Amino acid sequence: MSIGSSRVSPPAKAETEADAAPVAEASRIRTLDVMRGLAVLGILAVNAPFFAAPWQTALNPTLPPLAIDAHTAWSWFVPHVFFEGKFITLFSMLFGASLYLVGGDRSDPVRERIVIRRVAWLALFGAIHGAFIWYGDVLLLYAASGAILMLLRGWTARALLTLGVGIYLTTSFWEAYRGLQLEHAPPASAQAVRAFLWEPAPREIAYWAEMFGGGFLQSLLANMQMWAGFAFATLKSGIPHTIGVMMIGMGLFKIGFLSGGAPRWVYWLSVGIAALALIGVSEQALQSSAAGFDFIVVNARTGLLNHAVVILISLGYASALVLCVQANILPFVTNALAPVGRMAFTNYVAQSLIMTAIFYGGRGPGLWGALDRPTLMLVVPVVWAAQLIWSTLWLRSFEMGPLEWVWRRLSYARPVAFAKTAVA
Repeated sequence: MSIGSSRVSPPAKAETEADAAPVAEASRIRTLDVMRGLAVLGILAVNAPFFAAPWQTALNPTLPPLAIDAHTAWSWFVPHVFFEGKFITLFSMLFGASLYLVGGDRSDPVRERIVIRRVAWLALFGAIHGAFIWYGDVLLLYAASGAILMLLRGWTARALLTLGVGIYLTTSFWEAYRGLQLEHAPPASAQAVRAFLWEPAPREIAYWAEMFGGGFLQSLLANMQMWAGFAFATLKSGIPHTIGVMMIGMGLFKIGFLSGGAPRWVYWLSVGIAALALIGVSEQALQSSAAGFDFIVVNARTGLLNHAVVILISLGYASALVLCVQANILPFVTNALAPVGRMAFTNYVAQSLIMTAIFYGGRGPGLWGALDRPTLMLVVPVVWAAQLIWSTLWLRSFEMGPLEWVWRRLSYARPVAFAKTAVA
């Protein structure tokens, strides 16, 4: 069987908006839910340092309080090699697929209105999440990228994949070029970039420590200040790359790859390629460590490999999950991940609420800047466990997560079933 023979058909056309409804539980594509569940959990491992300390410490593992040594290097190595960039890329590809799942191929004006509202409301959710909960929000970026991508839903899978891969490679090479420029930049320019990304001034660290560690209003103001700059920078530099990844995801869904419709050898090949890429990223990480995480070495030489091959690793993870679902391997894992994926929106925002409650001042213990990296990495699986358990329990009584319900209610502009109806 060829990949092309397993193409996914667009959603059935709706005569009126009353005919268009969210995907019923029995009709959901299980592989997508499992992938989405793994992706949203994996994202937390990368985001955790940004919640807990100055954002530069997430990038530079020599900065306190998240500095590492030979005994604690695992707490940087594992997230960097196996998580960083991989799960947000998988999440972005799945978002591209979901736009097609909801909106179809643009031939249905009813679904067109629904997907437009869906993206518009996501932009508002992203702004609220970023400004009032956590500055590292990605939802606004997804909404902005989705607003462009939804215009391309009618393209063929080949066109989507061709342009998507082209955009991905172009943006990746651009990042590589910018990194290599650091080696030859004038000393003053290189030092300015180093100070911003790698070695913030002590007074800057002290300012943010006072703000994020202060009372509720202080930490809220600090978050708003940080989000204003972060959102602008993310939208400015991130939209092209994100659109490219989403186009790849939509194209892969159309040919059946993400839904499990490709031949098994394709998935095994993808897993093998991902394994080789992970070996390369591991070697890069060891080289960075051997160089004492020198700014130029990490950002202009070895660090570029991870950015270049991340999508190959993401596809390998997706392929491994497809194989597990199809062969019923590790069912306790896939069965646990699927509910998390069905509630990915709720769980993503819940992670921000939990982590800011732990680290921001005035919301809980106020541990911002108080934990080292190994301890922080031990917090992550505790949150994972909570989300794995509560997602399963919640979906026993409800059709979807609370934020999923709000989003769909607004997108479909009519009541949507929430609580499950008891069957006699």
